[in-house]
Amino acid sequence: MKLNYYRSGLACLTLALLLSFSKVQAQRGGTNWAKDGYQYYRTTQDGIEELDTRDAAKKTVILTKEMLTPPGKPALSVRGFSFSDDGTKALIFTNTKKVWRYNTRGDYWVYDMAAKTLKQLGAGKPASSLMFAKISPDGSKAAYVSGHNIYVEDLATGDIKSLTTDGSTKLINGTFDWAYEEEFDCRDGFRWSPDSRLIAYWQIDARKIKNYLMLNTTDSIYPFTVPVEYPVAGEDPSSAKVGVVDISSAKTTWIDVPGDNVQHYIPRMEWTTNSNEIILEQLNRAQNQSRIFVGNVSNGTAHVIRQEDDKAWIDGKARWNEGNPVGWDWLKDGKSFIWVSEKDGWRHVYRVTTEGKETLITKGNYDMIKLNCIDEADGYLYFTASPDNATQKYLFRVKLNGSSKKPERLTPADLPGTHSYEISPNGKIALHSFSNSYTKPEREIVGLPVYKHLSGDTLAVNKGAKNKPEFFKVKTVDGIEMDGWMVKPTHFDSTKKYPVVFTVYAEPAGQTVTDAYGVGRNGLYVGNMADDGYIYMSVEGRGAPSPKGAEWRKSIYKNIGIINIRDQAMAAKEIIKWPFIDSSRVAVHGWSGGGSTTLNLLFQYPDIYKTGIAVAAVGWQLSYDNIYQERYMGVPTDDAGRAPFIKGSPVTYAKNLRGNLLYIHGTGDDNVHYRNAELLINELIKYNRQFQLMSYPNRTHAISEGEGTTEHLRTLFTKYLKEHCPPGGR
Repeated sequence: MKLNYYRSGLACLTLALLLSFSKVQAQRGGTNWAKDGYQYYRTTQDGIEELDTRDAAKKTVILTKEMLTPPGKPALSVRGFSFSDDGTKALIFTNTKKVWRYNTRGDYWVYDMAAKTLKQLGAGKPASSLMFAKISPDGSKAAYVSGHNIYVEDLATGDIKSLTTDGSTKLINGTFDWAYEEEFDCRDGFRWSPDSRLIAYWQIDARKIKNYLMLNTTDSIYPFTVPVEYPVAGEDPSSAKVGVVDISSAKTTWIDVPGDNVQHYIPRMEWTTNSNEIILEQLNRAQNQSRIFVGNVSNGTAHVIRQEDDKAWIDGKARWNEGNPVGWDWLKDGKSFIWVSEKDGWRHVYRVTTEGKETLITKGNYDMIKLNCIDEADGYLYFTASPDNATQKYLFRVKLNGSSKKPERLTPADLPGTHSYEISPNGKIALHSFSNSYTKPEREIVGLPVYKHLSGDTLAVNKGAKNKPEFFKVKTVDGIEMDGWMVKPTHFDSTKKYPVVFTVYAEPAGQTVTDAYGVGRNGLYVGNMADDGYIYMSVEGRGAPSPKGAEWRKSIYKNIGIINIRDQAMAAKEIIKWPFIDSSRVAVHGWSGGGSTTLNLLFQYPDIYKTGIAVAAVGWQLSYDNIYQERYMGVPTDDAGRAPFIKGSPVTYAKNLRGNLLYIHGTGDDNVHYRNAELLINELIKYNRQFQLMSYPNRTHAISEGEGTTEHLRTLFTKYLKEHCPPGGR
């Protein structure tokens, strides 16, 4: 439910910008920088090249296409790559396969720069079966996961040793189950020790998790089931624990972390700066208590160094690290690290010692959006924020010792919009991307901290943009002021009334009102909505992850489907008072969580919304996975705990349907299962509520598989909207 697919075009565009600067890789992450921080690497048709940020013309091919061609085989198609710490070996990821959402399984090859040899890891393993291969810090070995077990391979001899042997589809070593991957962004589940003697890893025990059986009726004469271990809200999660395995003996020492392994999660784990300690974060099942433990590898004991409790929930690192929870931000003294917390009402950065002493680094009534760089040499911390406009993003810095009274903005003031920075390890260079709602993405390389343009585009806003999105604020009867944008018809006539189409999400996993290129465009519509005479619009209420403080984001705790729905409806109620809005032609659409919002708006406020198109919606919150739904709605262990789930579910209000509903779902959706559609259908049938249904056979949550699928979906969406919410001024 957390993906906002109707805005996927914008997400893909952002990813493309980052990849144009850097590498393609198995794990999501940042730019592949050289150690000095001035060079970085990227793939090309000719191999892998090194670029110098100080000289745009300087490009050095590190690995040629010929070097990456195994004897008698075609050249490797590089999906991802990394280098050993000493730079003498390159690890190449290729022939990849998707595991749920991302291509994290494939083949790995090692190119030895000195010996000029290219060898495949995992000889004898099935093709495309290796995951998360990593070369040891000393460069002598590589470790990887295959078949839910962890292996280590000697790079000189090719000898392979199994470090775990009990792995299965339900007992998972070195990687994660569906729920951990989907909701904590956890995929890579093992770490080399600094001295290359040990590997710390997660073991996920999903043997007590019930399988959700998806039915495939299209790929054989007889239908068959596709099992997915899927713990729904109210069901116990998988058990998780952390072990440390000795490379020489293959013996694992389990870290004895206090607390029930089933009723707690471990979303983060790394080594400290020495090879006898690991550090990990433990969340309770309700995800409103975070404890940091340091584990002793020698005896398996662990002690807590920090605890935080929240009245709602605690976000993990993936929230402020662009979906990647990997890494622990240690400072060079090895006795303190950087941590992010919302405990004072804003998302701020703290310095925490291993004794638990904390120093606030970012100060003020604003949210840190992303931690970009820790420049310890010069004593600064770089981060993204937008204290004055929650729809935009800019680069700031503060003193690392916490002495800054307010942040120093580095992004130029003449470029309003959304800025993304990948800062080099030395803090001197940044790969910068900029766009706003009417300016296509532009890219440059800048020097820091003076912020000097080095190469790339000459950035400027598009002063000639026509019919660009208009940003506005609307205050509801409840006193809630919300940001919004709208795109008016191309030939707008203020004396006429036009239909309005709202695009919605309204849950904690995504914003819809951002000043970035792609806003105002509807990828599901065939043609141009503005040319056809629609007003296209979105408003952002409480619960969305806007940088407006923790209270804004967390006010919907145990109220998803209630408060966020009312905010949307009350904003729409004010908007339809505008003289150019036709209140008889009000439509709404959304995907995933946005589909749930669409249904709730149509059912709970039928006097406002006349037409709705909902895709892949959670119709019944108790049917969604426990990590996501329990984080925001509590743990439903009894009738009182289940009440908020039921109160916020669209199925509860389906009997109120009066308008036009098009409901769309893929029968092979492993995220929001098709059961949600059938529960909704049954309720609509029960009360004789007429609607239109489109089921896409065996399609996933993205509804993108199969020849003609995307075109069919777009055509269906457009035709239904035009029929039931006709365009044009009246």
